[in-house]
Amino acid sequence: MNYEEALEYLNGLKSFAQKPGLERISAMLKLLGNPHLKYKTVHVTGTNGKGSVCAMLSSILSRSNINTGLYISPHLTSYTERIQLNDHPISEAEFADSIAAVREAAERLEVEKVGSPTQFEVLTAAAFYCFAVNGVEYAVVEVGIGGLWDSTNVIQPDVCIITNIAFEHARLCGGTLEGIARHKAGIMKDGVPVVTDAKGMTLDVLRSEAVAKSADIFVEDKDFVVHFLACGEAGQRIKFTSEILGINDEFSLSLLGEHQLRNSALSIMTAYLLANDDERIGFGTISEALSSVRWPGRFEIFSREGDGAKIIVDGAHNPAGVAMLRQNLDAYFLGEKRIFVLGLLRDRDVELMLKTLVRPGDVLIATFPDSERAADPLVWTSLPELKDCHVEVCGNRSAALQRAMELLTPGQIVCVAGSLYLIGELREVLLQILAKKF
Repeated sequence: MNYEEALEYLNGLKSFAQKPGLERISAMLKLLGNPHLKYKTVHVTGTNGKGSVCAMLSSILSRSNINTGLYISPHLTSYTERIQLNDHPISEAEFADSIAAVREAAERLEVEKVGSPTQFEVLTAAAFYCFAVNGVEYAVVEVGIGGLWDSTNVIQPDVCIITNIAFEHARLCGGTLEGIARHKAGIMKDGVPVVTDAKGMTLDVLRSEAVAKSADIFVEDKDFVVHFLACGEAGQRIKFTSEILGINDEFSLSLLGEHQLRNSALSIMTAYLLANDDERIGFGTISEALSSVRWPGRFEIFSREGDGAKIIVDGAHNPAGVAMLRQNLDAYFLGEKRIFVLGLLRDRDVELMLKTLVRPGDVLIATFPDSERAADPLVWTSLPELKDCHVEVCGNRSAALQRAMELLTPGQIVCVAGSLYLIGELREVLLQILAKKF
């Protein structure tokens, strides 16, 4: 099987199972020799920030000379991004080999009438198999949806991380915010410490589950905190403080945005907990990792050569993410006029997202993300939230970005946001545009 054949096989699999559960993934992994039990893991769930936390923690472990695996979703441009070794996506050949091994196990499941696995189950099994083949010591594993019935929830982690919890994927996670919190609490294991940024009622749900699981829970703003010190285009200076750990350290963080303060707090706290059992992890390796970590497409800022005009690419795709994007834009670019390139999905609260993000007088270039769930821009651009904006609809995504770049002048910014299906594609187009050196 080559890479193209692997993609063809994956695209032929269903996205969701009729019956949620861990039976299919567990059966596949058993046929593969239970690769997920051959290394230590950190399990990460939450609504927003999961990917950034995973990227930071993976970088910390890699910088500590620990052979590290990283499993994330979705990807921006290539499926290989989902399975990484020491902060580098695996090769297309390695990806194809891993999918081929899992396909054999998946076909046996069908013969034994266990059921046909979903695409995400196959990808998860492939990641776990790849990590075992490559002798990974630690794997940082991001949940796909929820936690309780997510196919990643077969691992036995050393630490669980639960970022903020907001209303998303309600249909699959109980229908209420409390139900979503309970699904995310489903990754917690007996005696395994939990690090979280949850607040209010959702934190109460996690605390209750922690008591039931005899698990220590470490809460951001109570047991540890990151303070902002200063910032520049290259990143921000932060201070991590934890009285219970007796730590008060300063770091440089290469990622911008207030949300990255909280994400870094979760990552640093987890790293210090892991350091209790692994002396390779310490201030030096944490510092090196945070100062160089990259997380494409998350408040990522580009400068156009010549006039220095700024372009921001951000994967804000739900109300909570959009609120954070607006906060960051106001913090870094309050006085600049904004030109948005937006592509949204119809299963989001589009009206709330527009009301949160767009200011009167902003320019909006609306387009279609490459998804069957795409919201029709001809419909949502007629919403009253945009009545005081200049709006254009461009069905071609690349042309939408080109139009925004034509309009961009010094004192303005372009912000590409919305669906991850959109920003991954347009980020590549943007890199090509910038390489032409206006």
